[in-house]
Amino acid sequence: MDAKSRTEYSAKNTTVALISRLTAIFMGYVLRVVFTHTLSESYVGVNGLFLDIINVLSLSEMGVGTAITYALYRPIAEENIEKQKSLMRMFGWFYRIVALIVAVAGLALIPFFDIVIKDYKSVDHLILIYLLYLVNTICSYLLIYKKTLMDAHQLNYIGTFYLTMSWVVQDVLQILVLVLWKNFILFLLINIFTTVVCNVCISRKADKLYPYLRDREVQPLPKPEREEIFQNIRAMLMHKAGTVIVNNTDNLILSAFAGLASVGSYSNYYLVIGSIRQLLTQVFQGITASVGNLGVTENKERVKKVFEAIFFLGQWMYGLAVICLYEIINPFVEMSFGKQYLFSRGVVFILCVNFFINGMRNAALIFRDSLGLFWHDRYKAIAEAALNLIISIVLVKQLGVAGVFLGTLISMALTSVWVEPYILYKHEFQMSCAGYFARYLAYVAVIGAAWYVTDFICGLIGGSLGVVLIGRTCISLAIPNLIFLLVYCRTKEFTFLLEKLRLLLKKKRGR
Repeated sequence: MDAKSRTEYSAKNTTVALISRLTAIFMGYVLRVVFTHTLSESYVGVNGLFLDIINVLSLSEMGVGTAITYALYRPIAEENIEKQKSLMRMFGWFYRIVALIVAVAGLALIPFFDIVIKDYKSVDHLILIYLLYLVNTICSYLLIYKKTLMDAHQLNYIGTFYLTMSWVVQDVLQILVLVLWKNFILFLLINIFTTVVCNVCISRKADKLYPYLRDREVQPLPKPEREEIFQNIRAMLMHKAGTVIVNNTDNLILSAFAGLASVGSYSNYYLVIGSIRQLLTQVFQGITASVGNLGVTENKERVKKVFEAIFFLGQWMYGLAVICLYEIINPFVEMSFGKQYLFSRGVVFILCVNFFINGMRNAALIFRDSLGLFWHDRYKAIAEAALNLIISIVLVKQLGVAGVFLGTLISMALTSVWVEPYILYKHEFQMSCAGYFARYLAYVAVIGAAWYVTDFICGLIGGSLGVVLIGRTCISLAIPNLIFLLVYCRTKEFTFLLEKLRLLLKKKRGR
């Protein structure tokens, strides 16, 4: 498969993913507004808390999906059907075991609710609510594993389409339930129904595209290949453990030390920040399979050139996004959910910096996972998780809510920010990563300057909340983009991406 074909797949996957995420963000925002205005703050907090608990339980997935996807890239490039069948059979068994582990671990957690939740008895039917979240998660592992084969074939857009339709139907039904009956139990039952239906539809589509998935005669993988996959799974287990602890324990710490009200406030901010993060992540997810194909068919120089272009694109996207978020998130939260949910500007700044640093990691992470390098930095994830827990718990007692998010920032800066690119450059490009960090610092300097100018101009806007929100949005979109364009228009990365876009548009016009 040539580079142009990879570019086309990446463009199609990314376009569909962006449309999907925009749809999900809009529907999720409407649902969240209805949710916060029809149910109490305790239910808002419970929703955020239980989602984090479920994410922690999902640790048992162990990164199987990433390891199997990487293993599929070469058999797909070589059109080795038998190897694909063997890998998918193994994958199916893994996910059934995962569903069982999640069920057992989830039930075992119930006796400890009075420790995890500070105001445990303020919500009616709490155990039933938790069980419904748990059932939905268990159902999410059934049949969905077949989507991985479509993704590895660079057909991510197919699974994305089904998921988007499921989200839209789910959100519409849940909004109706909240408006008409304000019934949280029925709200959660709709989650389970749409999850099962979506998984069945994706499974049938995969069976239609790849009829060999239904073959009963499947050869077991050779022992060396099984051992390599298990090794990669062990590495991804460490990565996933670290990621889950870093990203999904903030609500647990807030709940334990500050109560459900602070969890509810953070959930509203996370809805906005998480939505933007998911939207931008789709750009990187859309190219994941193409990077995997690139790694097994091209030389290291070509891979490095593409990585540098993707890293450049990432800093532009996340630089623009962090400036916009900082300027508009408080007016947006106040207008949407109420003044009682607001955080101070200092807390917002820490949340935004966390968002930016996480985003800047995406390029290295996509290449690390697609090129199968996750074994080399497996201990980094555990170190980051331990630092995050310790620092966050210490700082929350001293600084309150801000301490939790500052702990996340410090732990990330001490580990992931430098380890991930170091591993990529050492084991894939086989060269020093000094150039990467020089570019990183230069990008941060430009973004910092653009942020300062934008914040100064936004501070001049006055009037009603709506006027401030619209004015700051326009300025935050215009000023940084103008500065970035002036600074980067002659760089090789900008020229490379512009040429790719030109060739893609030319090919589309030709068709």
